[in-house]
Amino acid sequence: MIDKTKIAILTSVANFELYKKSSQYFPDDIQKYVIDGTNGMYGIHSIMYMMRKLKRKGIEWLIMADEDVIFTKSSFVFSIIEEMKNKHITVCGVRDGGVVVHRKQNPWVINTFFSILNFKEVESIWDEKEVLQNQFFFENEFDDDLTKLKSEFDIKSLYEPYYCFYFWLRRKNKKILFLESKMRDDEISNSVLFNNEVFLNHTWYARSYGINKKHTDRINKLLNMIGENEIINEKPITFYKKTFAMEQKISKLYKRIYNKIVK
Repeated sequence: MIDKTKIAILTSVANFELYKKSSQYFPDDIQKYVIDGTNGMYGIHSIMYMMRKLKRKGIEWLIMADEDVIFTKSSFVFSIIEEMKNKHITVCGVRDGGVVVHRKQNPWVINTFFSILNFKEVESIWDEKEVLQNQFFFENEFDDDLTKLKSEFDIKSLYEPYYCFYFWLRRKNKKILFLESKMRDDEISNSVLFNNEVFLNHTWYARSYGINKKHTDRINKLLNMIGENEIINEKPITFYKKTFAMEQKISKLYKRIYNKIVK
């Protein structure tokens, strides 16, 4: 049996209006964490911040799900964790290339919209500096069978800065479970499957919710498909780094000055 007290779910939230609705369908009886991403924190910055804030909290399995993930059968995550535990798999998710038609990037790694991480294992080997040094590609380094992928991909892509995290895990000989996915009729959203059953839909364009009518209507349609849930005023534990936006501005300024000096 899975001990739910050692499982948590984390969302880096850019749109709290959407999160308030979608989080009602998150798996029950586990701790919810939020990284406030309204100041631009996401991707690799969110992963590094996550590792700092969640260390030594006794978390063994961490579910990472964006606010535009709508669970239809959230209990499936516990079955996935069971399989990962039995097969010594460190992380699962959907490839960032070759699966979702509008994601044509690297198929060796996952897209972070949804994943499950053996947090206890990763915490025990975590080295932030080492992780950041893994944003590179070696020819013929990985041997996944990509012949069955139906969409375009680029095996040399370094499109997302967070790829280094998953390259680092792979180079540590950690196993990835790549989940199956299929496109929905709107040709933007995708459904994720486990044991041939859909257990969540990913809508994309979370930042456009409540702003762009097309995407708002499209996302609402998917929310309405699974019926209305009673809105529970359950407050997740929220982390917010007040200095992040300023740090990024200073970093970019430093890089511009450095590049001018070097040139």
